[in-house]
This record gives sequence, structure tokens and C-alpha cells, in this order.
Amino acid sequence: MRSRRVLPATALLLCMPLLAGTASAAAAPANAPAGGLRILLTNDDGYNAPGIRTAFQVLTAAGHDVTIVAPLTNQSGTGTKMMSGTTVTVKHPEPKVWAVDGTPGDSVVFGLSEVFEGRAPDLVVSGTNFGPNVAGLANHSGTVGSAVAALEYGVPAIALSTGDFAAPDLVATVNAMRPTMDFAVKLIDRLQARSGNKPLLPEGVGLNINHPVVGADGKSAAAGVATTFQDPQQALKPDFTDSRDGTWKVTVRFTPQPAAKGGDVEAVNADKVAVSPMSADWNTGPAEFAKVGSLLAGLRP
Repeated sequence: MRSRRVLPATALLLCMPLLAGTASAAAAPANAPAGGLRILLTNDDGYNAPGIRTAFQVLTAAGHDVTIVAPLTNQSGTGTKMMSGTTVTVKHPEPKVWAVDGTPGDSVVFGLSEVFEGRAPDLVVSGTNFGPNVAGLANHSGTVGSAVAALEYGVPAIALSTGDFAAPDLVATVNAMRPTMDFAVKLIDRLQARSGNKPLLPEGVGLNINHPVVGADGKSAAAGVATTFQDPQQALKPDFTDSRDGTWKVTVRFTPQPAAKGGDVEAVNADKVAVSPMSADWNTGPAEFAKVGSLLAGLRP
């Protein structure tokens, strides 16, 4: 299944402001040991969310030179939106931290253009997100959208999300962010070891990674790792009720379908890490391209 240009889940993230500021990026070492990567770290939950602060601490402790360039406020659900205004407010509240009053995509573009001006980072890491970005949720994810923005500018990127394909347990999901980042470090080590002096990933290819919440407290490691595709289902079903005053009340129901075999939902449901390769464009594979070509054969304006 082809990877589609993607965008984040909204309903699972309303409680994130309650958890902001649980760790300090400034407390980490300023200089990474030799061999570490230069990483632009972003997200869609906001620069002070627990997921990105955990990511900063773990990646820095692993020897990488990490700089946060992330939204000033929670931007969940903004997808790949970027550059919608003629000005942008940027704050620099701490060393190694930039907060952009815009979308996740705006943050990545600002980081690449200004913070990393003249020398692109080795990798853009987005997350870890509170809640999953699997199946149709990934199509609207700012976490995934910011990774797409990096790919569009030629920088390798991975999106990280923590959560099961269900309503999250607040404490367990936050606890599971640590094993999510422990896995991310192992993955980055593997990519770095196998890339040599080449880019970490094939040109134009990123990874959408979803780590399950394992154990009652969320602190356990996943049961395995699966290379997956994005499950085609859309589990969030909106319903509109006419209020008879020109407005409509919107409710959203979670209605999961049977998981596609080999998809990201199946893997997360089995307590495995789902690693889905993705591209930053809307192109289909060659078979679908050929089918459309045959449908258009002989058509004239």
C-alpha cells in the first residue's frame, strides 16, 4: 500500500496542556559526543509537552545534538498545513529550544531555514506524540505532517507516536513515552550504523512509527517490531445534528473496524511497534498509475 501525504489525531490530545513542562531541555548537555547526529526535534503537541521533553532527554543522553523547534501551542490536527500567514512569532525560551507560533510544518521550515541555516540537520524527529497516529488518524496528524515537511525539503525524518488504538490512559501513555524513545534510539543507531556516509533513509522516504502502551503502567517494552503499511480504515465517524439556528452540533464516535493484515493497527493491537515507511507526495505506485492511464486512453479536451 502506498504511503499518502499525511496529516494527526485530534480527539486523543485534549488533555495534553495538563502535562506540559514535566521536564527541562536546558538541563541536558549542550554538546553531543563525537558520532552523534544533529537532530531537529519537533512535534504537534507543543514545545513543552511531555513527549517532546522525554524525547529531548533520551536522544541527548544517547549522544545526539538535539535542538527543539516546535509549535508554541498545541497544534494537533493541523496536518501538513504551513505558511498560512505573512509573519510568524518565534520565541527562544531556553538554550536549544525554539517555539514557533504556527503549525508543526511552520516549525520545521523555520528550523531548516533559520536555526539550521547553511547546514541541514542529519535527521528530523517528530514526537513522541500523545496517542497513536495509525490508520486514518495519520492522514490528519501534525506529528506526521511535520515529518512530511522535512521530507519535502530533502531531510530524513521519522514521526513517533505513543498509544493504543483506543482512548488513552493518561498516566500509562505518558509512562510509555520512555520505552518509545528507547526504541527510537535503537532504531537511529541501526540507521546510522548502516548508512555509512550516506543519508539515514532512502531519498524521499520517512518512517511513521507507532509504539503501543504495554502493561498496566505503560512502562514495559513492546513485544516486537513490525514493518507495516497504513491501515486504510477511518475509525473516527463524525455525526452532525442541526441546531436549527444555522449551526450544527458535531459529535465523533470511535468505531474501529477489523485490522488489516500487515497494517499498523494490527501491529499496535499485538503490542508491537509499527514502523510504516511513507513518502512526502501523493503519487501512486506504478500499477495504479497504469490503470489510470488506461482509463484516460483516447480522452481529448
